[in-house]
Formats: sequence, C-alpha cells, structure tokens
Amino acid sequence: MPDTPREADQADQPDLAAVQAAAGISPLLPHGGAAADLNPTPVAPATGGRRRVVVLDYGFGNVRSAVRALERVGADVELTADLARAVEAEGLVVPGVGAFAACMTGLRAVRGDQVIDRRLAGGRPVLGICVGMQVMFDAGVEHGERAEGLGEWPGVVERLEAPVVPHMGWSPVEVPDGSRLFAGVERERFYFVHSYAAQEFTQGHDGDADPRYTPPLVTWARHGAPGSQARFVAAVESGPLAATQFHPEKSGDAGATLLENWVRSL
Repeated sequence: MPDTPREADQADQPDLAAVQAAAGISPLLPHGGAAADLNPTPVAPATGGRRRVVVLDYGFGNVRSAVRALERVGADVELTADLARAVEAEGLVVPGVGAFAACMTGLRAVRGDQVIDRRLAGGRPVLGICVGMQVMFDAGVEHGERAEGLGEWPGVVERLEAPVVPHMGWSPVEVPDGSRLFAGVERERFYFVHSYAAQEFTQGHDGDADPRYTPPLVTWARHGAPGSQARFVAAVESGPLAATQFHPEKSGDAGATLLENWVRSL
C-alpha cells in the first residue's frame, strides 16, 4: 500500500518562471523545444558532496521507501510537493502506485507535470518509478478508459497479455549495451508488482532520425509461462529522463546499485 501522502496546496505554489529565475536557472521551454540550447546553472551539491534529490510527494507512491533507499546510497533527500524545491533539486524522483489516471490527476494537482516537462527541457535529471514510469508515455488504458500521459515517450500503457496478472515478484531483465543505469547489475533480478506496462517502444524510422539525437536505451522483461511470455518495457534511459517499471527501492542490493548509479550521475 502507498504511504499516506501530504496534502499539496496549489494556491501556495509560486510561478515556475519566478522559481527558475531565483534559482539561477535559464527560463525553460516546453519539452520538445530547443532543449539542446539550454544550459541551466547547476545547483551546488549539498553539504559533504551529497546530491540533492527531491522525491515528489503528489499522493501516489511508496515515497518513504524511496526516500530511505536513496538516503542509503548517499543522496540528500527531501520528500516534498513544493514547486521551488522540485525545480531546484539536482535530481527529481517521481514514484507511483495505483491507477494511471489517478496518478496523472495527482501530478497535475501539484503542477508536477509542468515541473517534469521543464526540468527535462533544461537537461535536469528525472527518475520515474513504477507508475511514475508509465505516466511518461503518451497514454494509459485501464478498464477500457484512456488517460493522457506526459507524452515524453511514444506508446500506450496497457494490461499485460499474460495468463497470470498481476506480475508480482523477482524477474531478470534484458539490458542493452551501454546502459549506465544498470552498470554492474545487468544480470540481476529486480522486484516487480504491476498489471499494466508499455509493451512496445517505437524508436522511430532511421530515415527520419536527427543525427544529433541519441535513441533511448530500452531494457525489457518478460512475464508468463515459457512459450507464452509477454514482453514489456522494464526501464528506459533517455538523456536526463530515466525510469523503471520495477521498484529499485524494493530490489535489494541490485536496486541499491541502480539507485547509486543514478545518484552518481547527477
């Protein structure tokens, strides 16, 4: 069950542009704009060289488990829905459990969708976990109802096509060459608990590819009986945006190494 969330008062949230100016961050364009030309001023590391990480407290997610796991790997972690803190942090973690549509409603209530979009436009790292990964896709379909996602990646999150759902437990993953997120844990198992996932990831057509664009690194996993396994997206690394369908905070030493890899990259 998710931890009890804090209430977020949107009326008390400052204007994003004012927050960015106060933090010395270049005004950020909507994601998809000239992101490559933006050079936000780096935020100074926390005391002792620890990286400042905000876990976004928007009402959905195993937030306290995520906070503890990040602290154990050396991050200076704050659990908050405060707009300024979320923009200023060196890293932002977006957890998520429950329904896709409900998570999107929670994100919008604290303007988390805007924070994520503008952080990514300025090259500022974001890590999504479980449904926090799913909402990065175009949309999610649950019980026949479609909900729009953040649209950072193409694709639709749908119910797993497997004899037994939910997919719950430890599973291996198929990690692509060059992954930094999975460095040292490419052959390990991770803990999953979900009924929905993105089952396709469109990389685009070679003829349309921008030579300056590095395609995302997609990690896959499988669920179901041998011969009838459903393949789904287990993780994606895409510039400043990374996300996992599994729970690294519940994945033992392998999950801790993955989180440490991410924190060290900030």
